[in-house]
Amino acid sequence: MGIGINKKRLLVLAISLCMLVPLCVNAKKAQRIEPSFSWTISDPLGQRYPSTIDTLLNDYAQRFVPTNQSIAWAATGNYGAPGQNQIFFERPERSEFFFEDAQSAWIPSIDDHQFFNTRIPMTIVSYTTGGGQQATQDRTSALFSGNIDRKSQVGGAIDYIYSKGSYDAQADKDFSWKLFGSHIGDRYEFQGVFLNYNLLNKENGGITDDRYITRPAEVQGGDTRVDNKSIPVNLSDAHSRLVGTQVFLNNRYKVGYYKYERDSITDTIVSKTYVPVTSFIYTLDFKRNQHRFINQNGYQDSTFFKNSYFGVGGTDEATTYWRLRNTVGISMLEGFTKKVKFGFSAYITHELSKYMQIADTVTGNPNASDKLTPVPFTSDSKYKLNAIYVGGNLIKQHGSLLTYDVSAEFGVTGIGKGEIDIEGEIATKFKLWKDTVSVRGYGFFKNLGGSVFIDEFTSNHYMWQNEFNDEQRFRVGGEIDVPFSGTNINVGYETLKNHVYFDENALPAQYTPAIHVLSATVSQNFRFGPLGWDNKFTFQTSSNENVLSLPKFSIYSNLYFTFRVAKVLHVQIGVDCNYYTKYYAPKYNPATMVFYNQREIKCGNFALLNAYANFKLKKARFFVMYQHFNKGLFGGMNYFSLPHYPLNPGRFQLGVSVDFVN
Repeated sequence: MGIGINKKRLLVLAISLCMLVPLCVNAKKAQRIEPSFSWTISDPLGQRYPSTIDTLLNDYAQRFVPTNQSIAWAATGNYGAPGQNQIFFERPERSEFFFEDAQSAWIPSIDDHQFFNTRIPMTIVSYTTGGGQQATQDRTSALFSGNIDRKSQVGGAIDYIYSKGSYDAQADKDFSWKLFGSHIGDRYEFQGVFLNYNLLNKENGGITDDRYITRPAEVQGGDTRVDNKSIPVNLSDAHSRLVGTQVFLNNRYKVGYYKYERDSITDTIVSKTYVPVTSFIYTLDFKRNQHRFINQNGYQDSTFFKNSYFGVGGTDEATTYWRLRNTVGISMLEGFTKKVKFGFSAYITHELSKYMQIADTVTGNPNASDKLTPVPFTSDSKYKLNAIYVGGNLIKQHGSLLTYDVSAEFGVTGIGKGEIDIEGEIATKFKLWKDTVSVRGYGFFKNLGGSVFIDEFTSNHYMWQNEFNDEQRFRVGGEIDVPFSGTNINVGYETLKNHVYFDENALPAQYTPAIHVLSATVSQNFRFGPLGWDNKFTFQTSSNENVLSLPKFSIYSNLYFTFRVAKVLHVQIGVDCNYYTKYYAPKYNPATMVFYNQREIKCGNFALLNAYANFKLKKARFFVMYQHFNKGLFGGMNYFSLPHYPLNPGRFQLGVSVDFVN
């Protein structure tokens, strides 16, 4: 059942806690320093947005549950493995290298990278473990950030997931690291990130018979006990590897003037402040990705997949993509005078991209001397591609009455010609009783071409050539947040035209007529003294379920107590529950790592409950949790979030995170 835990790993964790807890309790009172802060940046201009440093107690354990990426998360079951968000308005757009989309939850990116200004060095180390010896789930991560001076900072981070999974041939090893730094000076600003990831996932193709989970007695001669590792799977010797690197270097030089403050009596200069007016921007963004699929079992390779274009002895193939973007821009900065209430930027981007995949021997490609060696596309026009984009940004981040952020980008030449990407939001706040209510409106219009690999792709099991029209998406929505009542309501509507998806054959297809999606999410949190009850409910509907199938109702509920022991130990003890209604969940394709449509099996209508206890003592956080404790008790045995991919059965999990401040 995977409820045990390796004694050696448990001993290491216990010793670590024994060493760290006294250290936290007896730490000397910190010296008075300016507060730490963090921020994220936008691509490509490097605009800064406030962020928070992760030291919170509440719901710390939940982040180590495989399905906790969303209240409706379709996944292959293992922690760190492929998954897709089934809340449509939270689903990211398909990337140029679509193989990485299934792993986007575990891949570091520029979009969610945090910069820090901690004034004194900060190190956050985290380790979690659980699942027993045969179903180990470990995650080790470390983050360091330190200031060189008040304006300059450097840092680095590593993240390593090693999870054997609860079922056969399901293990994954996800390792990522990054280096970053920033300098926010009066005239010159720099923000840079270098990140790398290497994700290795065993691909088992799902279990061969769902009855091993739903009705085990039927396939085991009356025996209801199940050894999860012994359940037959479709693939036993296949794996996918995703490797990626990204370098993002944002530079900004600001031109302005000094504002002097003088003593009213002596007329001497007391202080001076640099007021930037205009800035010149240059950003370099390089990204490289590779996907490799290997199946060394020739029999399973030929029987599991419908086609084997290059032979039935197994598969070993790689697909590679890289792109280089150079952006130059100019901006007028917000607030350099009282009359200028907003900032404005304009830029131009040149993009060079290159695509490589295995050679097409089926259609007679002369470059196919070695069919398993990555080679350029058969058409030279698709070997290296250029594009030029122009764009702008109108932003107002300060002010109590109204803030807004609107950006637009247009493809001018090359592969991106004719593309349009306009998005923005506007927000306001107002006082209601003794609290502040926030109201936000958002929307976008996109007319975008598809990935080159969506247009033309060659592999042992899948080949296609398409000429799709640009996809068009229009979305509008609004959100209201009422802190004193714990209420947040978000309602949105989207129209999709020329929608590109993967059909029942796991091949790209396009649906030209409009598809309409309506979504409403209500979050309601209650507090009754030490008792807390957090709830999130999402309703969504698609006008064409055959093309875009979504669970209509998704619910997350978390009931807990919070209290302190001896005034120093903060505790949160509770039970949370995840549930969504039945729908035709997508299937997962191990060879291309895509989720594709099917109309045979519905997933959902099961409850997954976790019992947990979170603790925080000074700078240390630790937790214990039993995941899916209701398995076999109530909530149903049909706990599949994807066809033929069951979620984890019950397992014990624990972990610790410590914030070291040097």
